[in-house]
Amino acid sequence: MKQSELVLTELAKKSKNGLEFAKKTILLEEVQSRKLRDALEYFVSNWNDITHPGLFAAAYEAVQGGLQVPVPIQAAVAMIAAAFDIHDDIIDKSKLKHSKPTVFGKFGEEKALLLGNAFLIGGFTLLGISLEGSQERAEVFEDIKQSLYEFGNAHALELSLKKRADARPEEYLEIVKMKAASIEGDMRIGAIVGNGKQDEVEALAKYGRILGTLAILREEFVDLFDAEELNQRVSNEYVPIPMLLAMQDEASKKKIEELLANKTASVDSNALVDVVLKTRNVRNLKKYMKKLVAEASRVLSGVRDSYTRNQLRNFASSILEDL
Repeated sequence: MKQSELVLTELAKKSKNGLEFAKKTILLEEVQSRKLRDALEYFVSNWNDITHPGLFAAAYEAVQGGLQVPVPIQAAVAMIAAAFDIHDDIIDKSKLKHSKPTVFGKFGEEKALLLGNAFLIGGFTLLGISLEGSQERAEVFEDIKQSLYEFGNAHALELSLKKRADARPEEYLEIVKMKAASIEGDMRIGAIVGNGKQDEVEALAKYGRILGTLAILREEFVDLFDAEELNQRVSNEYVPIPMLLAMQDEASKKKIEELLANKTASVDSNALVDVVLKTRNVRNLKKYMKKLVAEASRVLSGVRDSYTRNQLRNFASSILEDL
């Protein structure tokens, strides 16, 4: 089994209880609109986010060892992340994900917006109840606020770049780092709730930022190989970052523009991948990602639980697999 497959299996185990709790919680909400109820049930039936609740659990375990992960808080983290995923699909006009219609694609913008709001309200309510009377409550809410503000600012900046013909790849890379605030937030909250020492909290938060950056960059590469996703992104005028970097080379830019010029057919993803991956800028991006993996390993050196520390190192290194 590949390392990436082992990582996904481990994250699925860590997230299982929290995700199930989140599904049960949101399905108990009274939704009078039949269409909105259908949208809710559709989303929940396809909801398999192992990243946010899984990394929250990993950070908690890294500072608490064998103590059981607080499932309601883990569920709240998953629900808040789901809200932003649903809203992101509206912003990006994403009608399909992994060959399945999104809530936006199947039920429309209004239902997707309302459903995202329901998850956001439900997640924050559950989090507030779960942390009632705890010393960590104020710190957790402040961290979530900062993470979500930075994540939201990243999307706002991204929207402005889409309208600019002169946008540079470096600007998109900076936005990627800002988007990684959501993963940093998951791990910081897990470490705070686990009563981690301040240096452990900061180390796990920094690791989360690095891991989030790596994961987003990997998805940018993956989208190059997915013809359906690539065509959607090209039509929305925001191509994957490796392609943006490749187009800094004039010869490569000409070849890419020729491949994109045929409006009567889908983009030939295989031909594009061949052009993109051969450019120096993209090779340098891969080198940068390798440096991030090394940095992720270094910042974890002070984490007390050696088993979880090694797991987290494997999480980071698996992102480079098959790239």
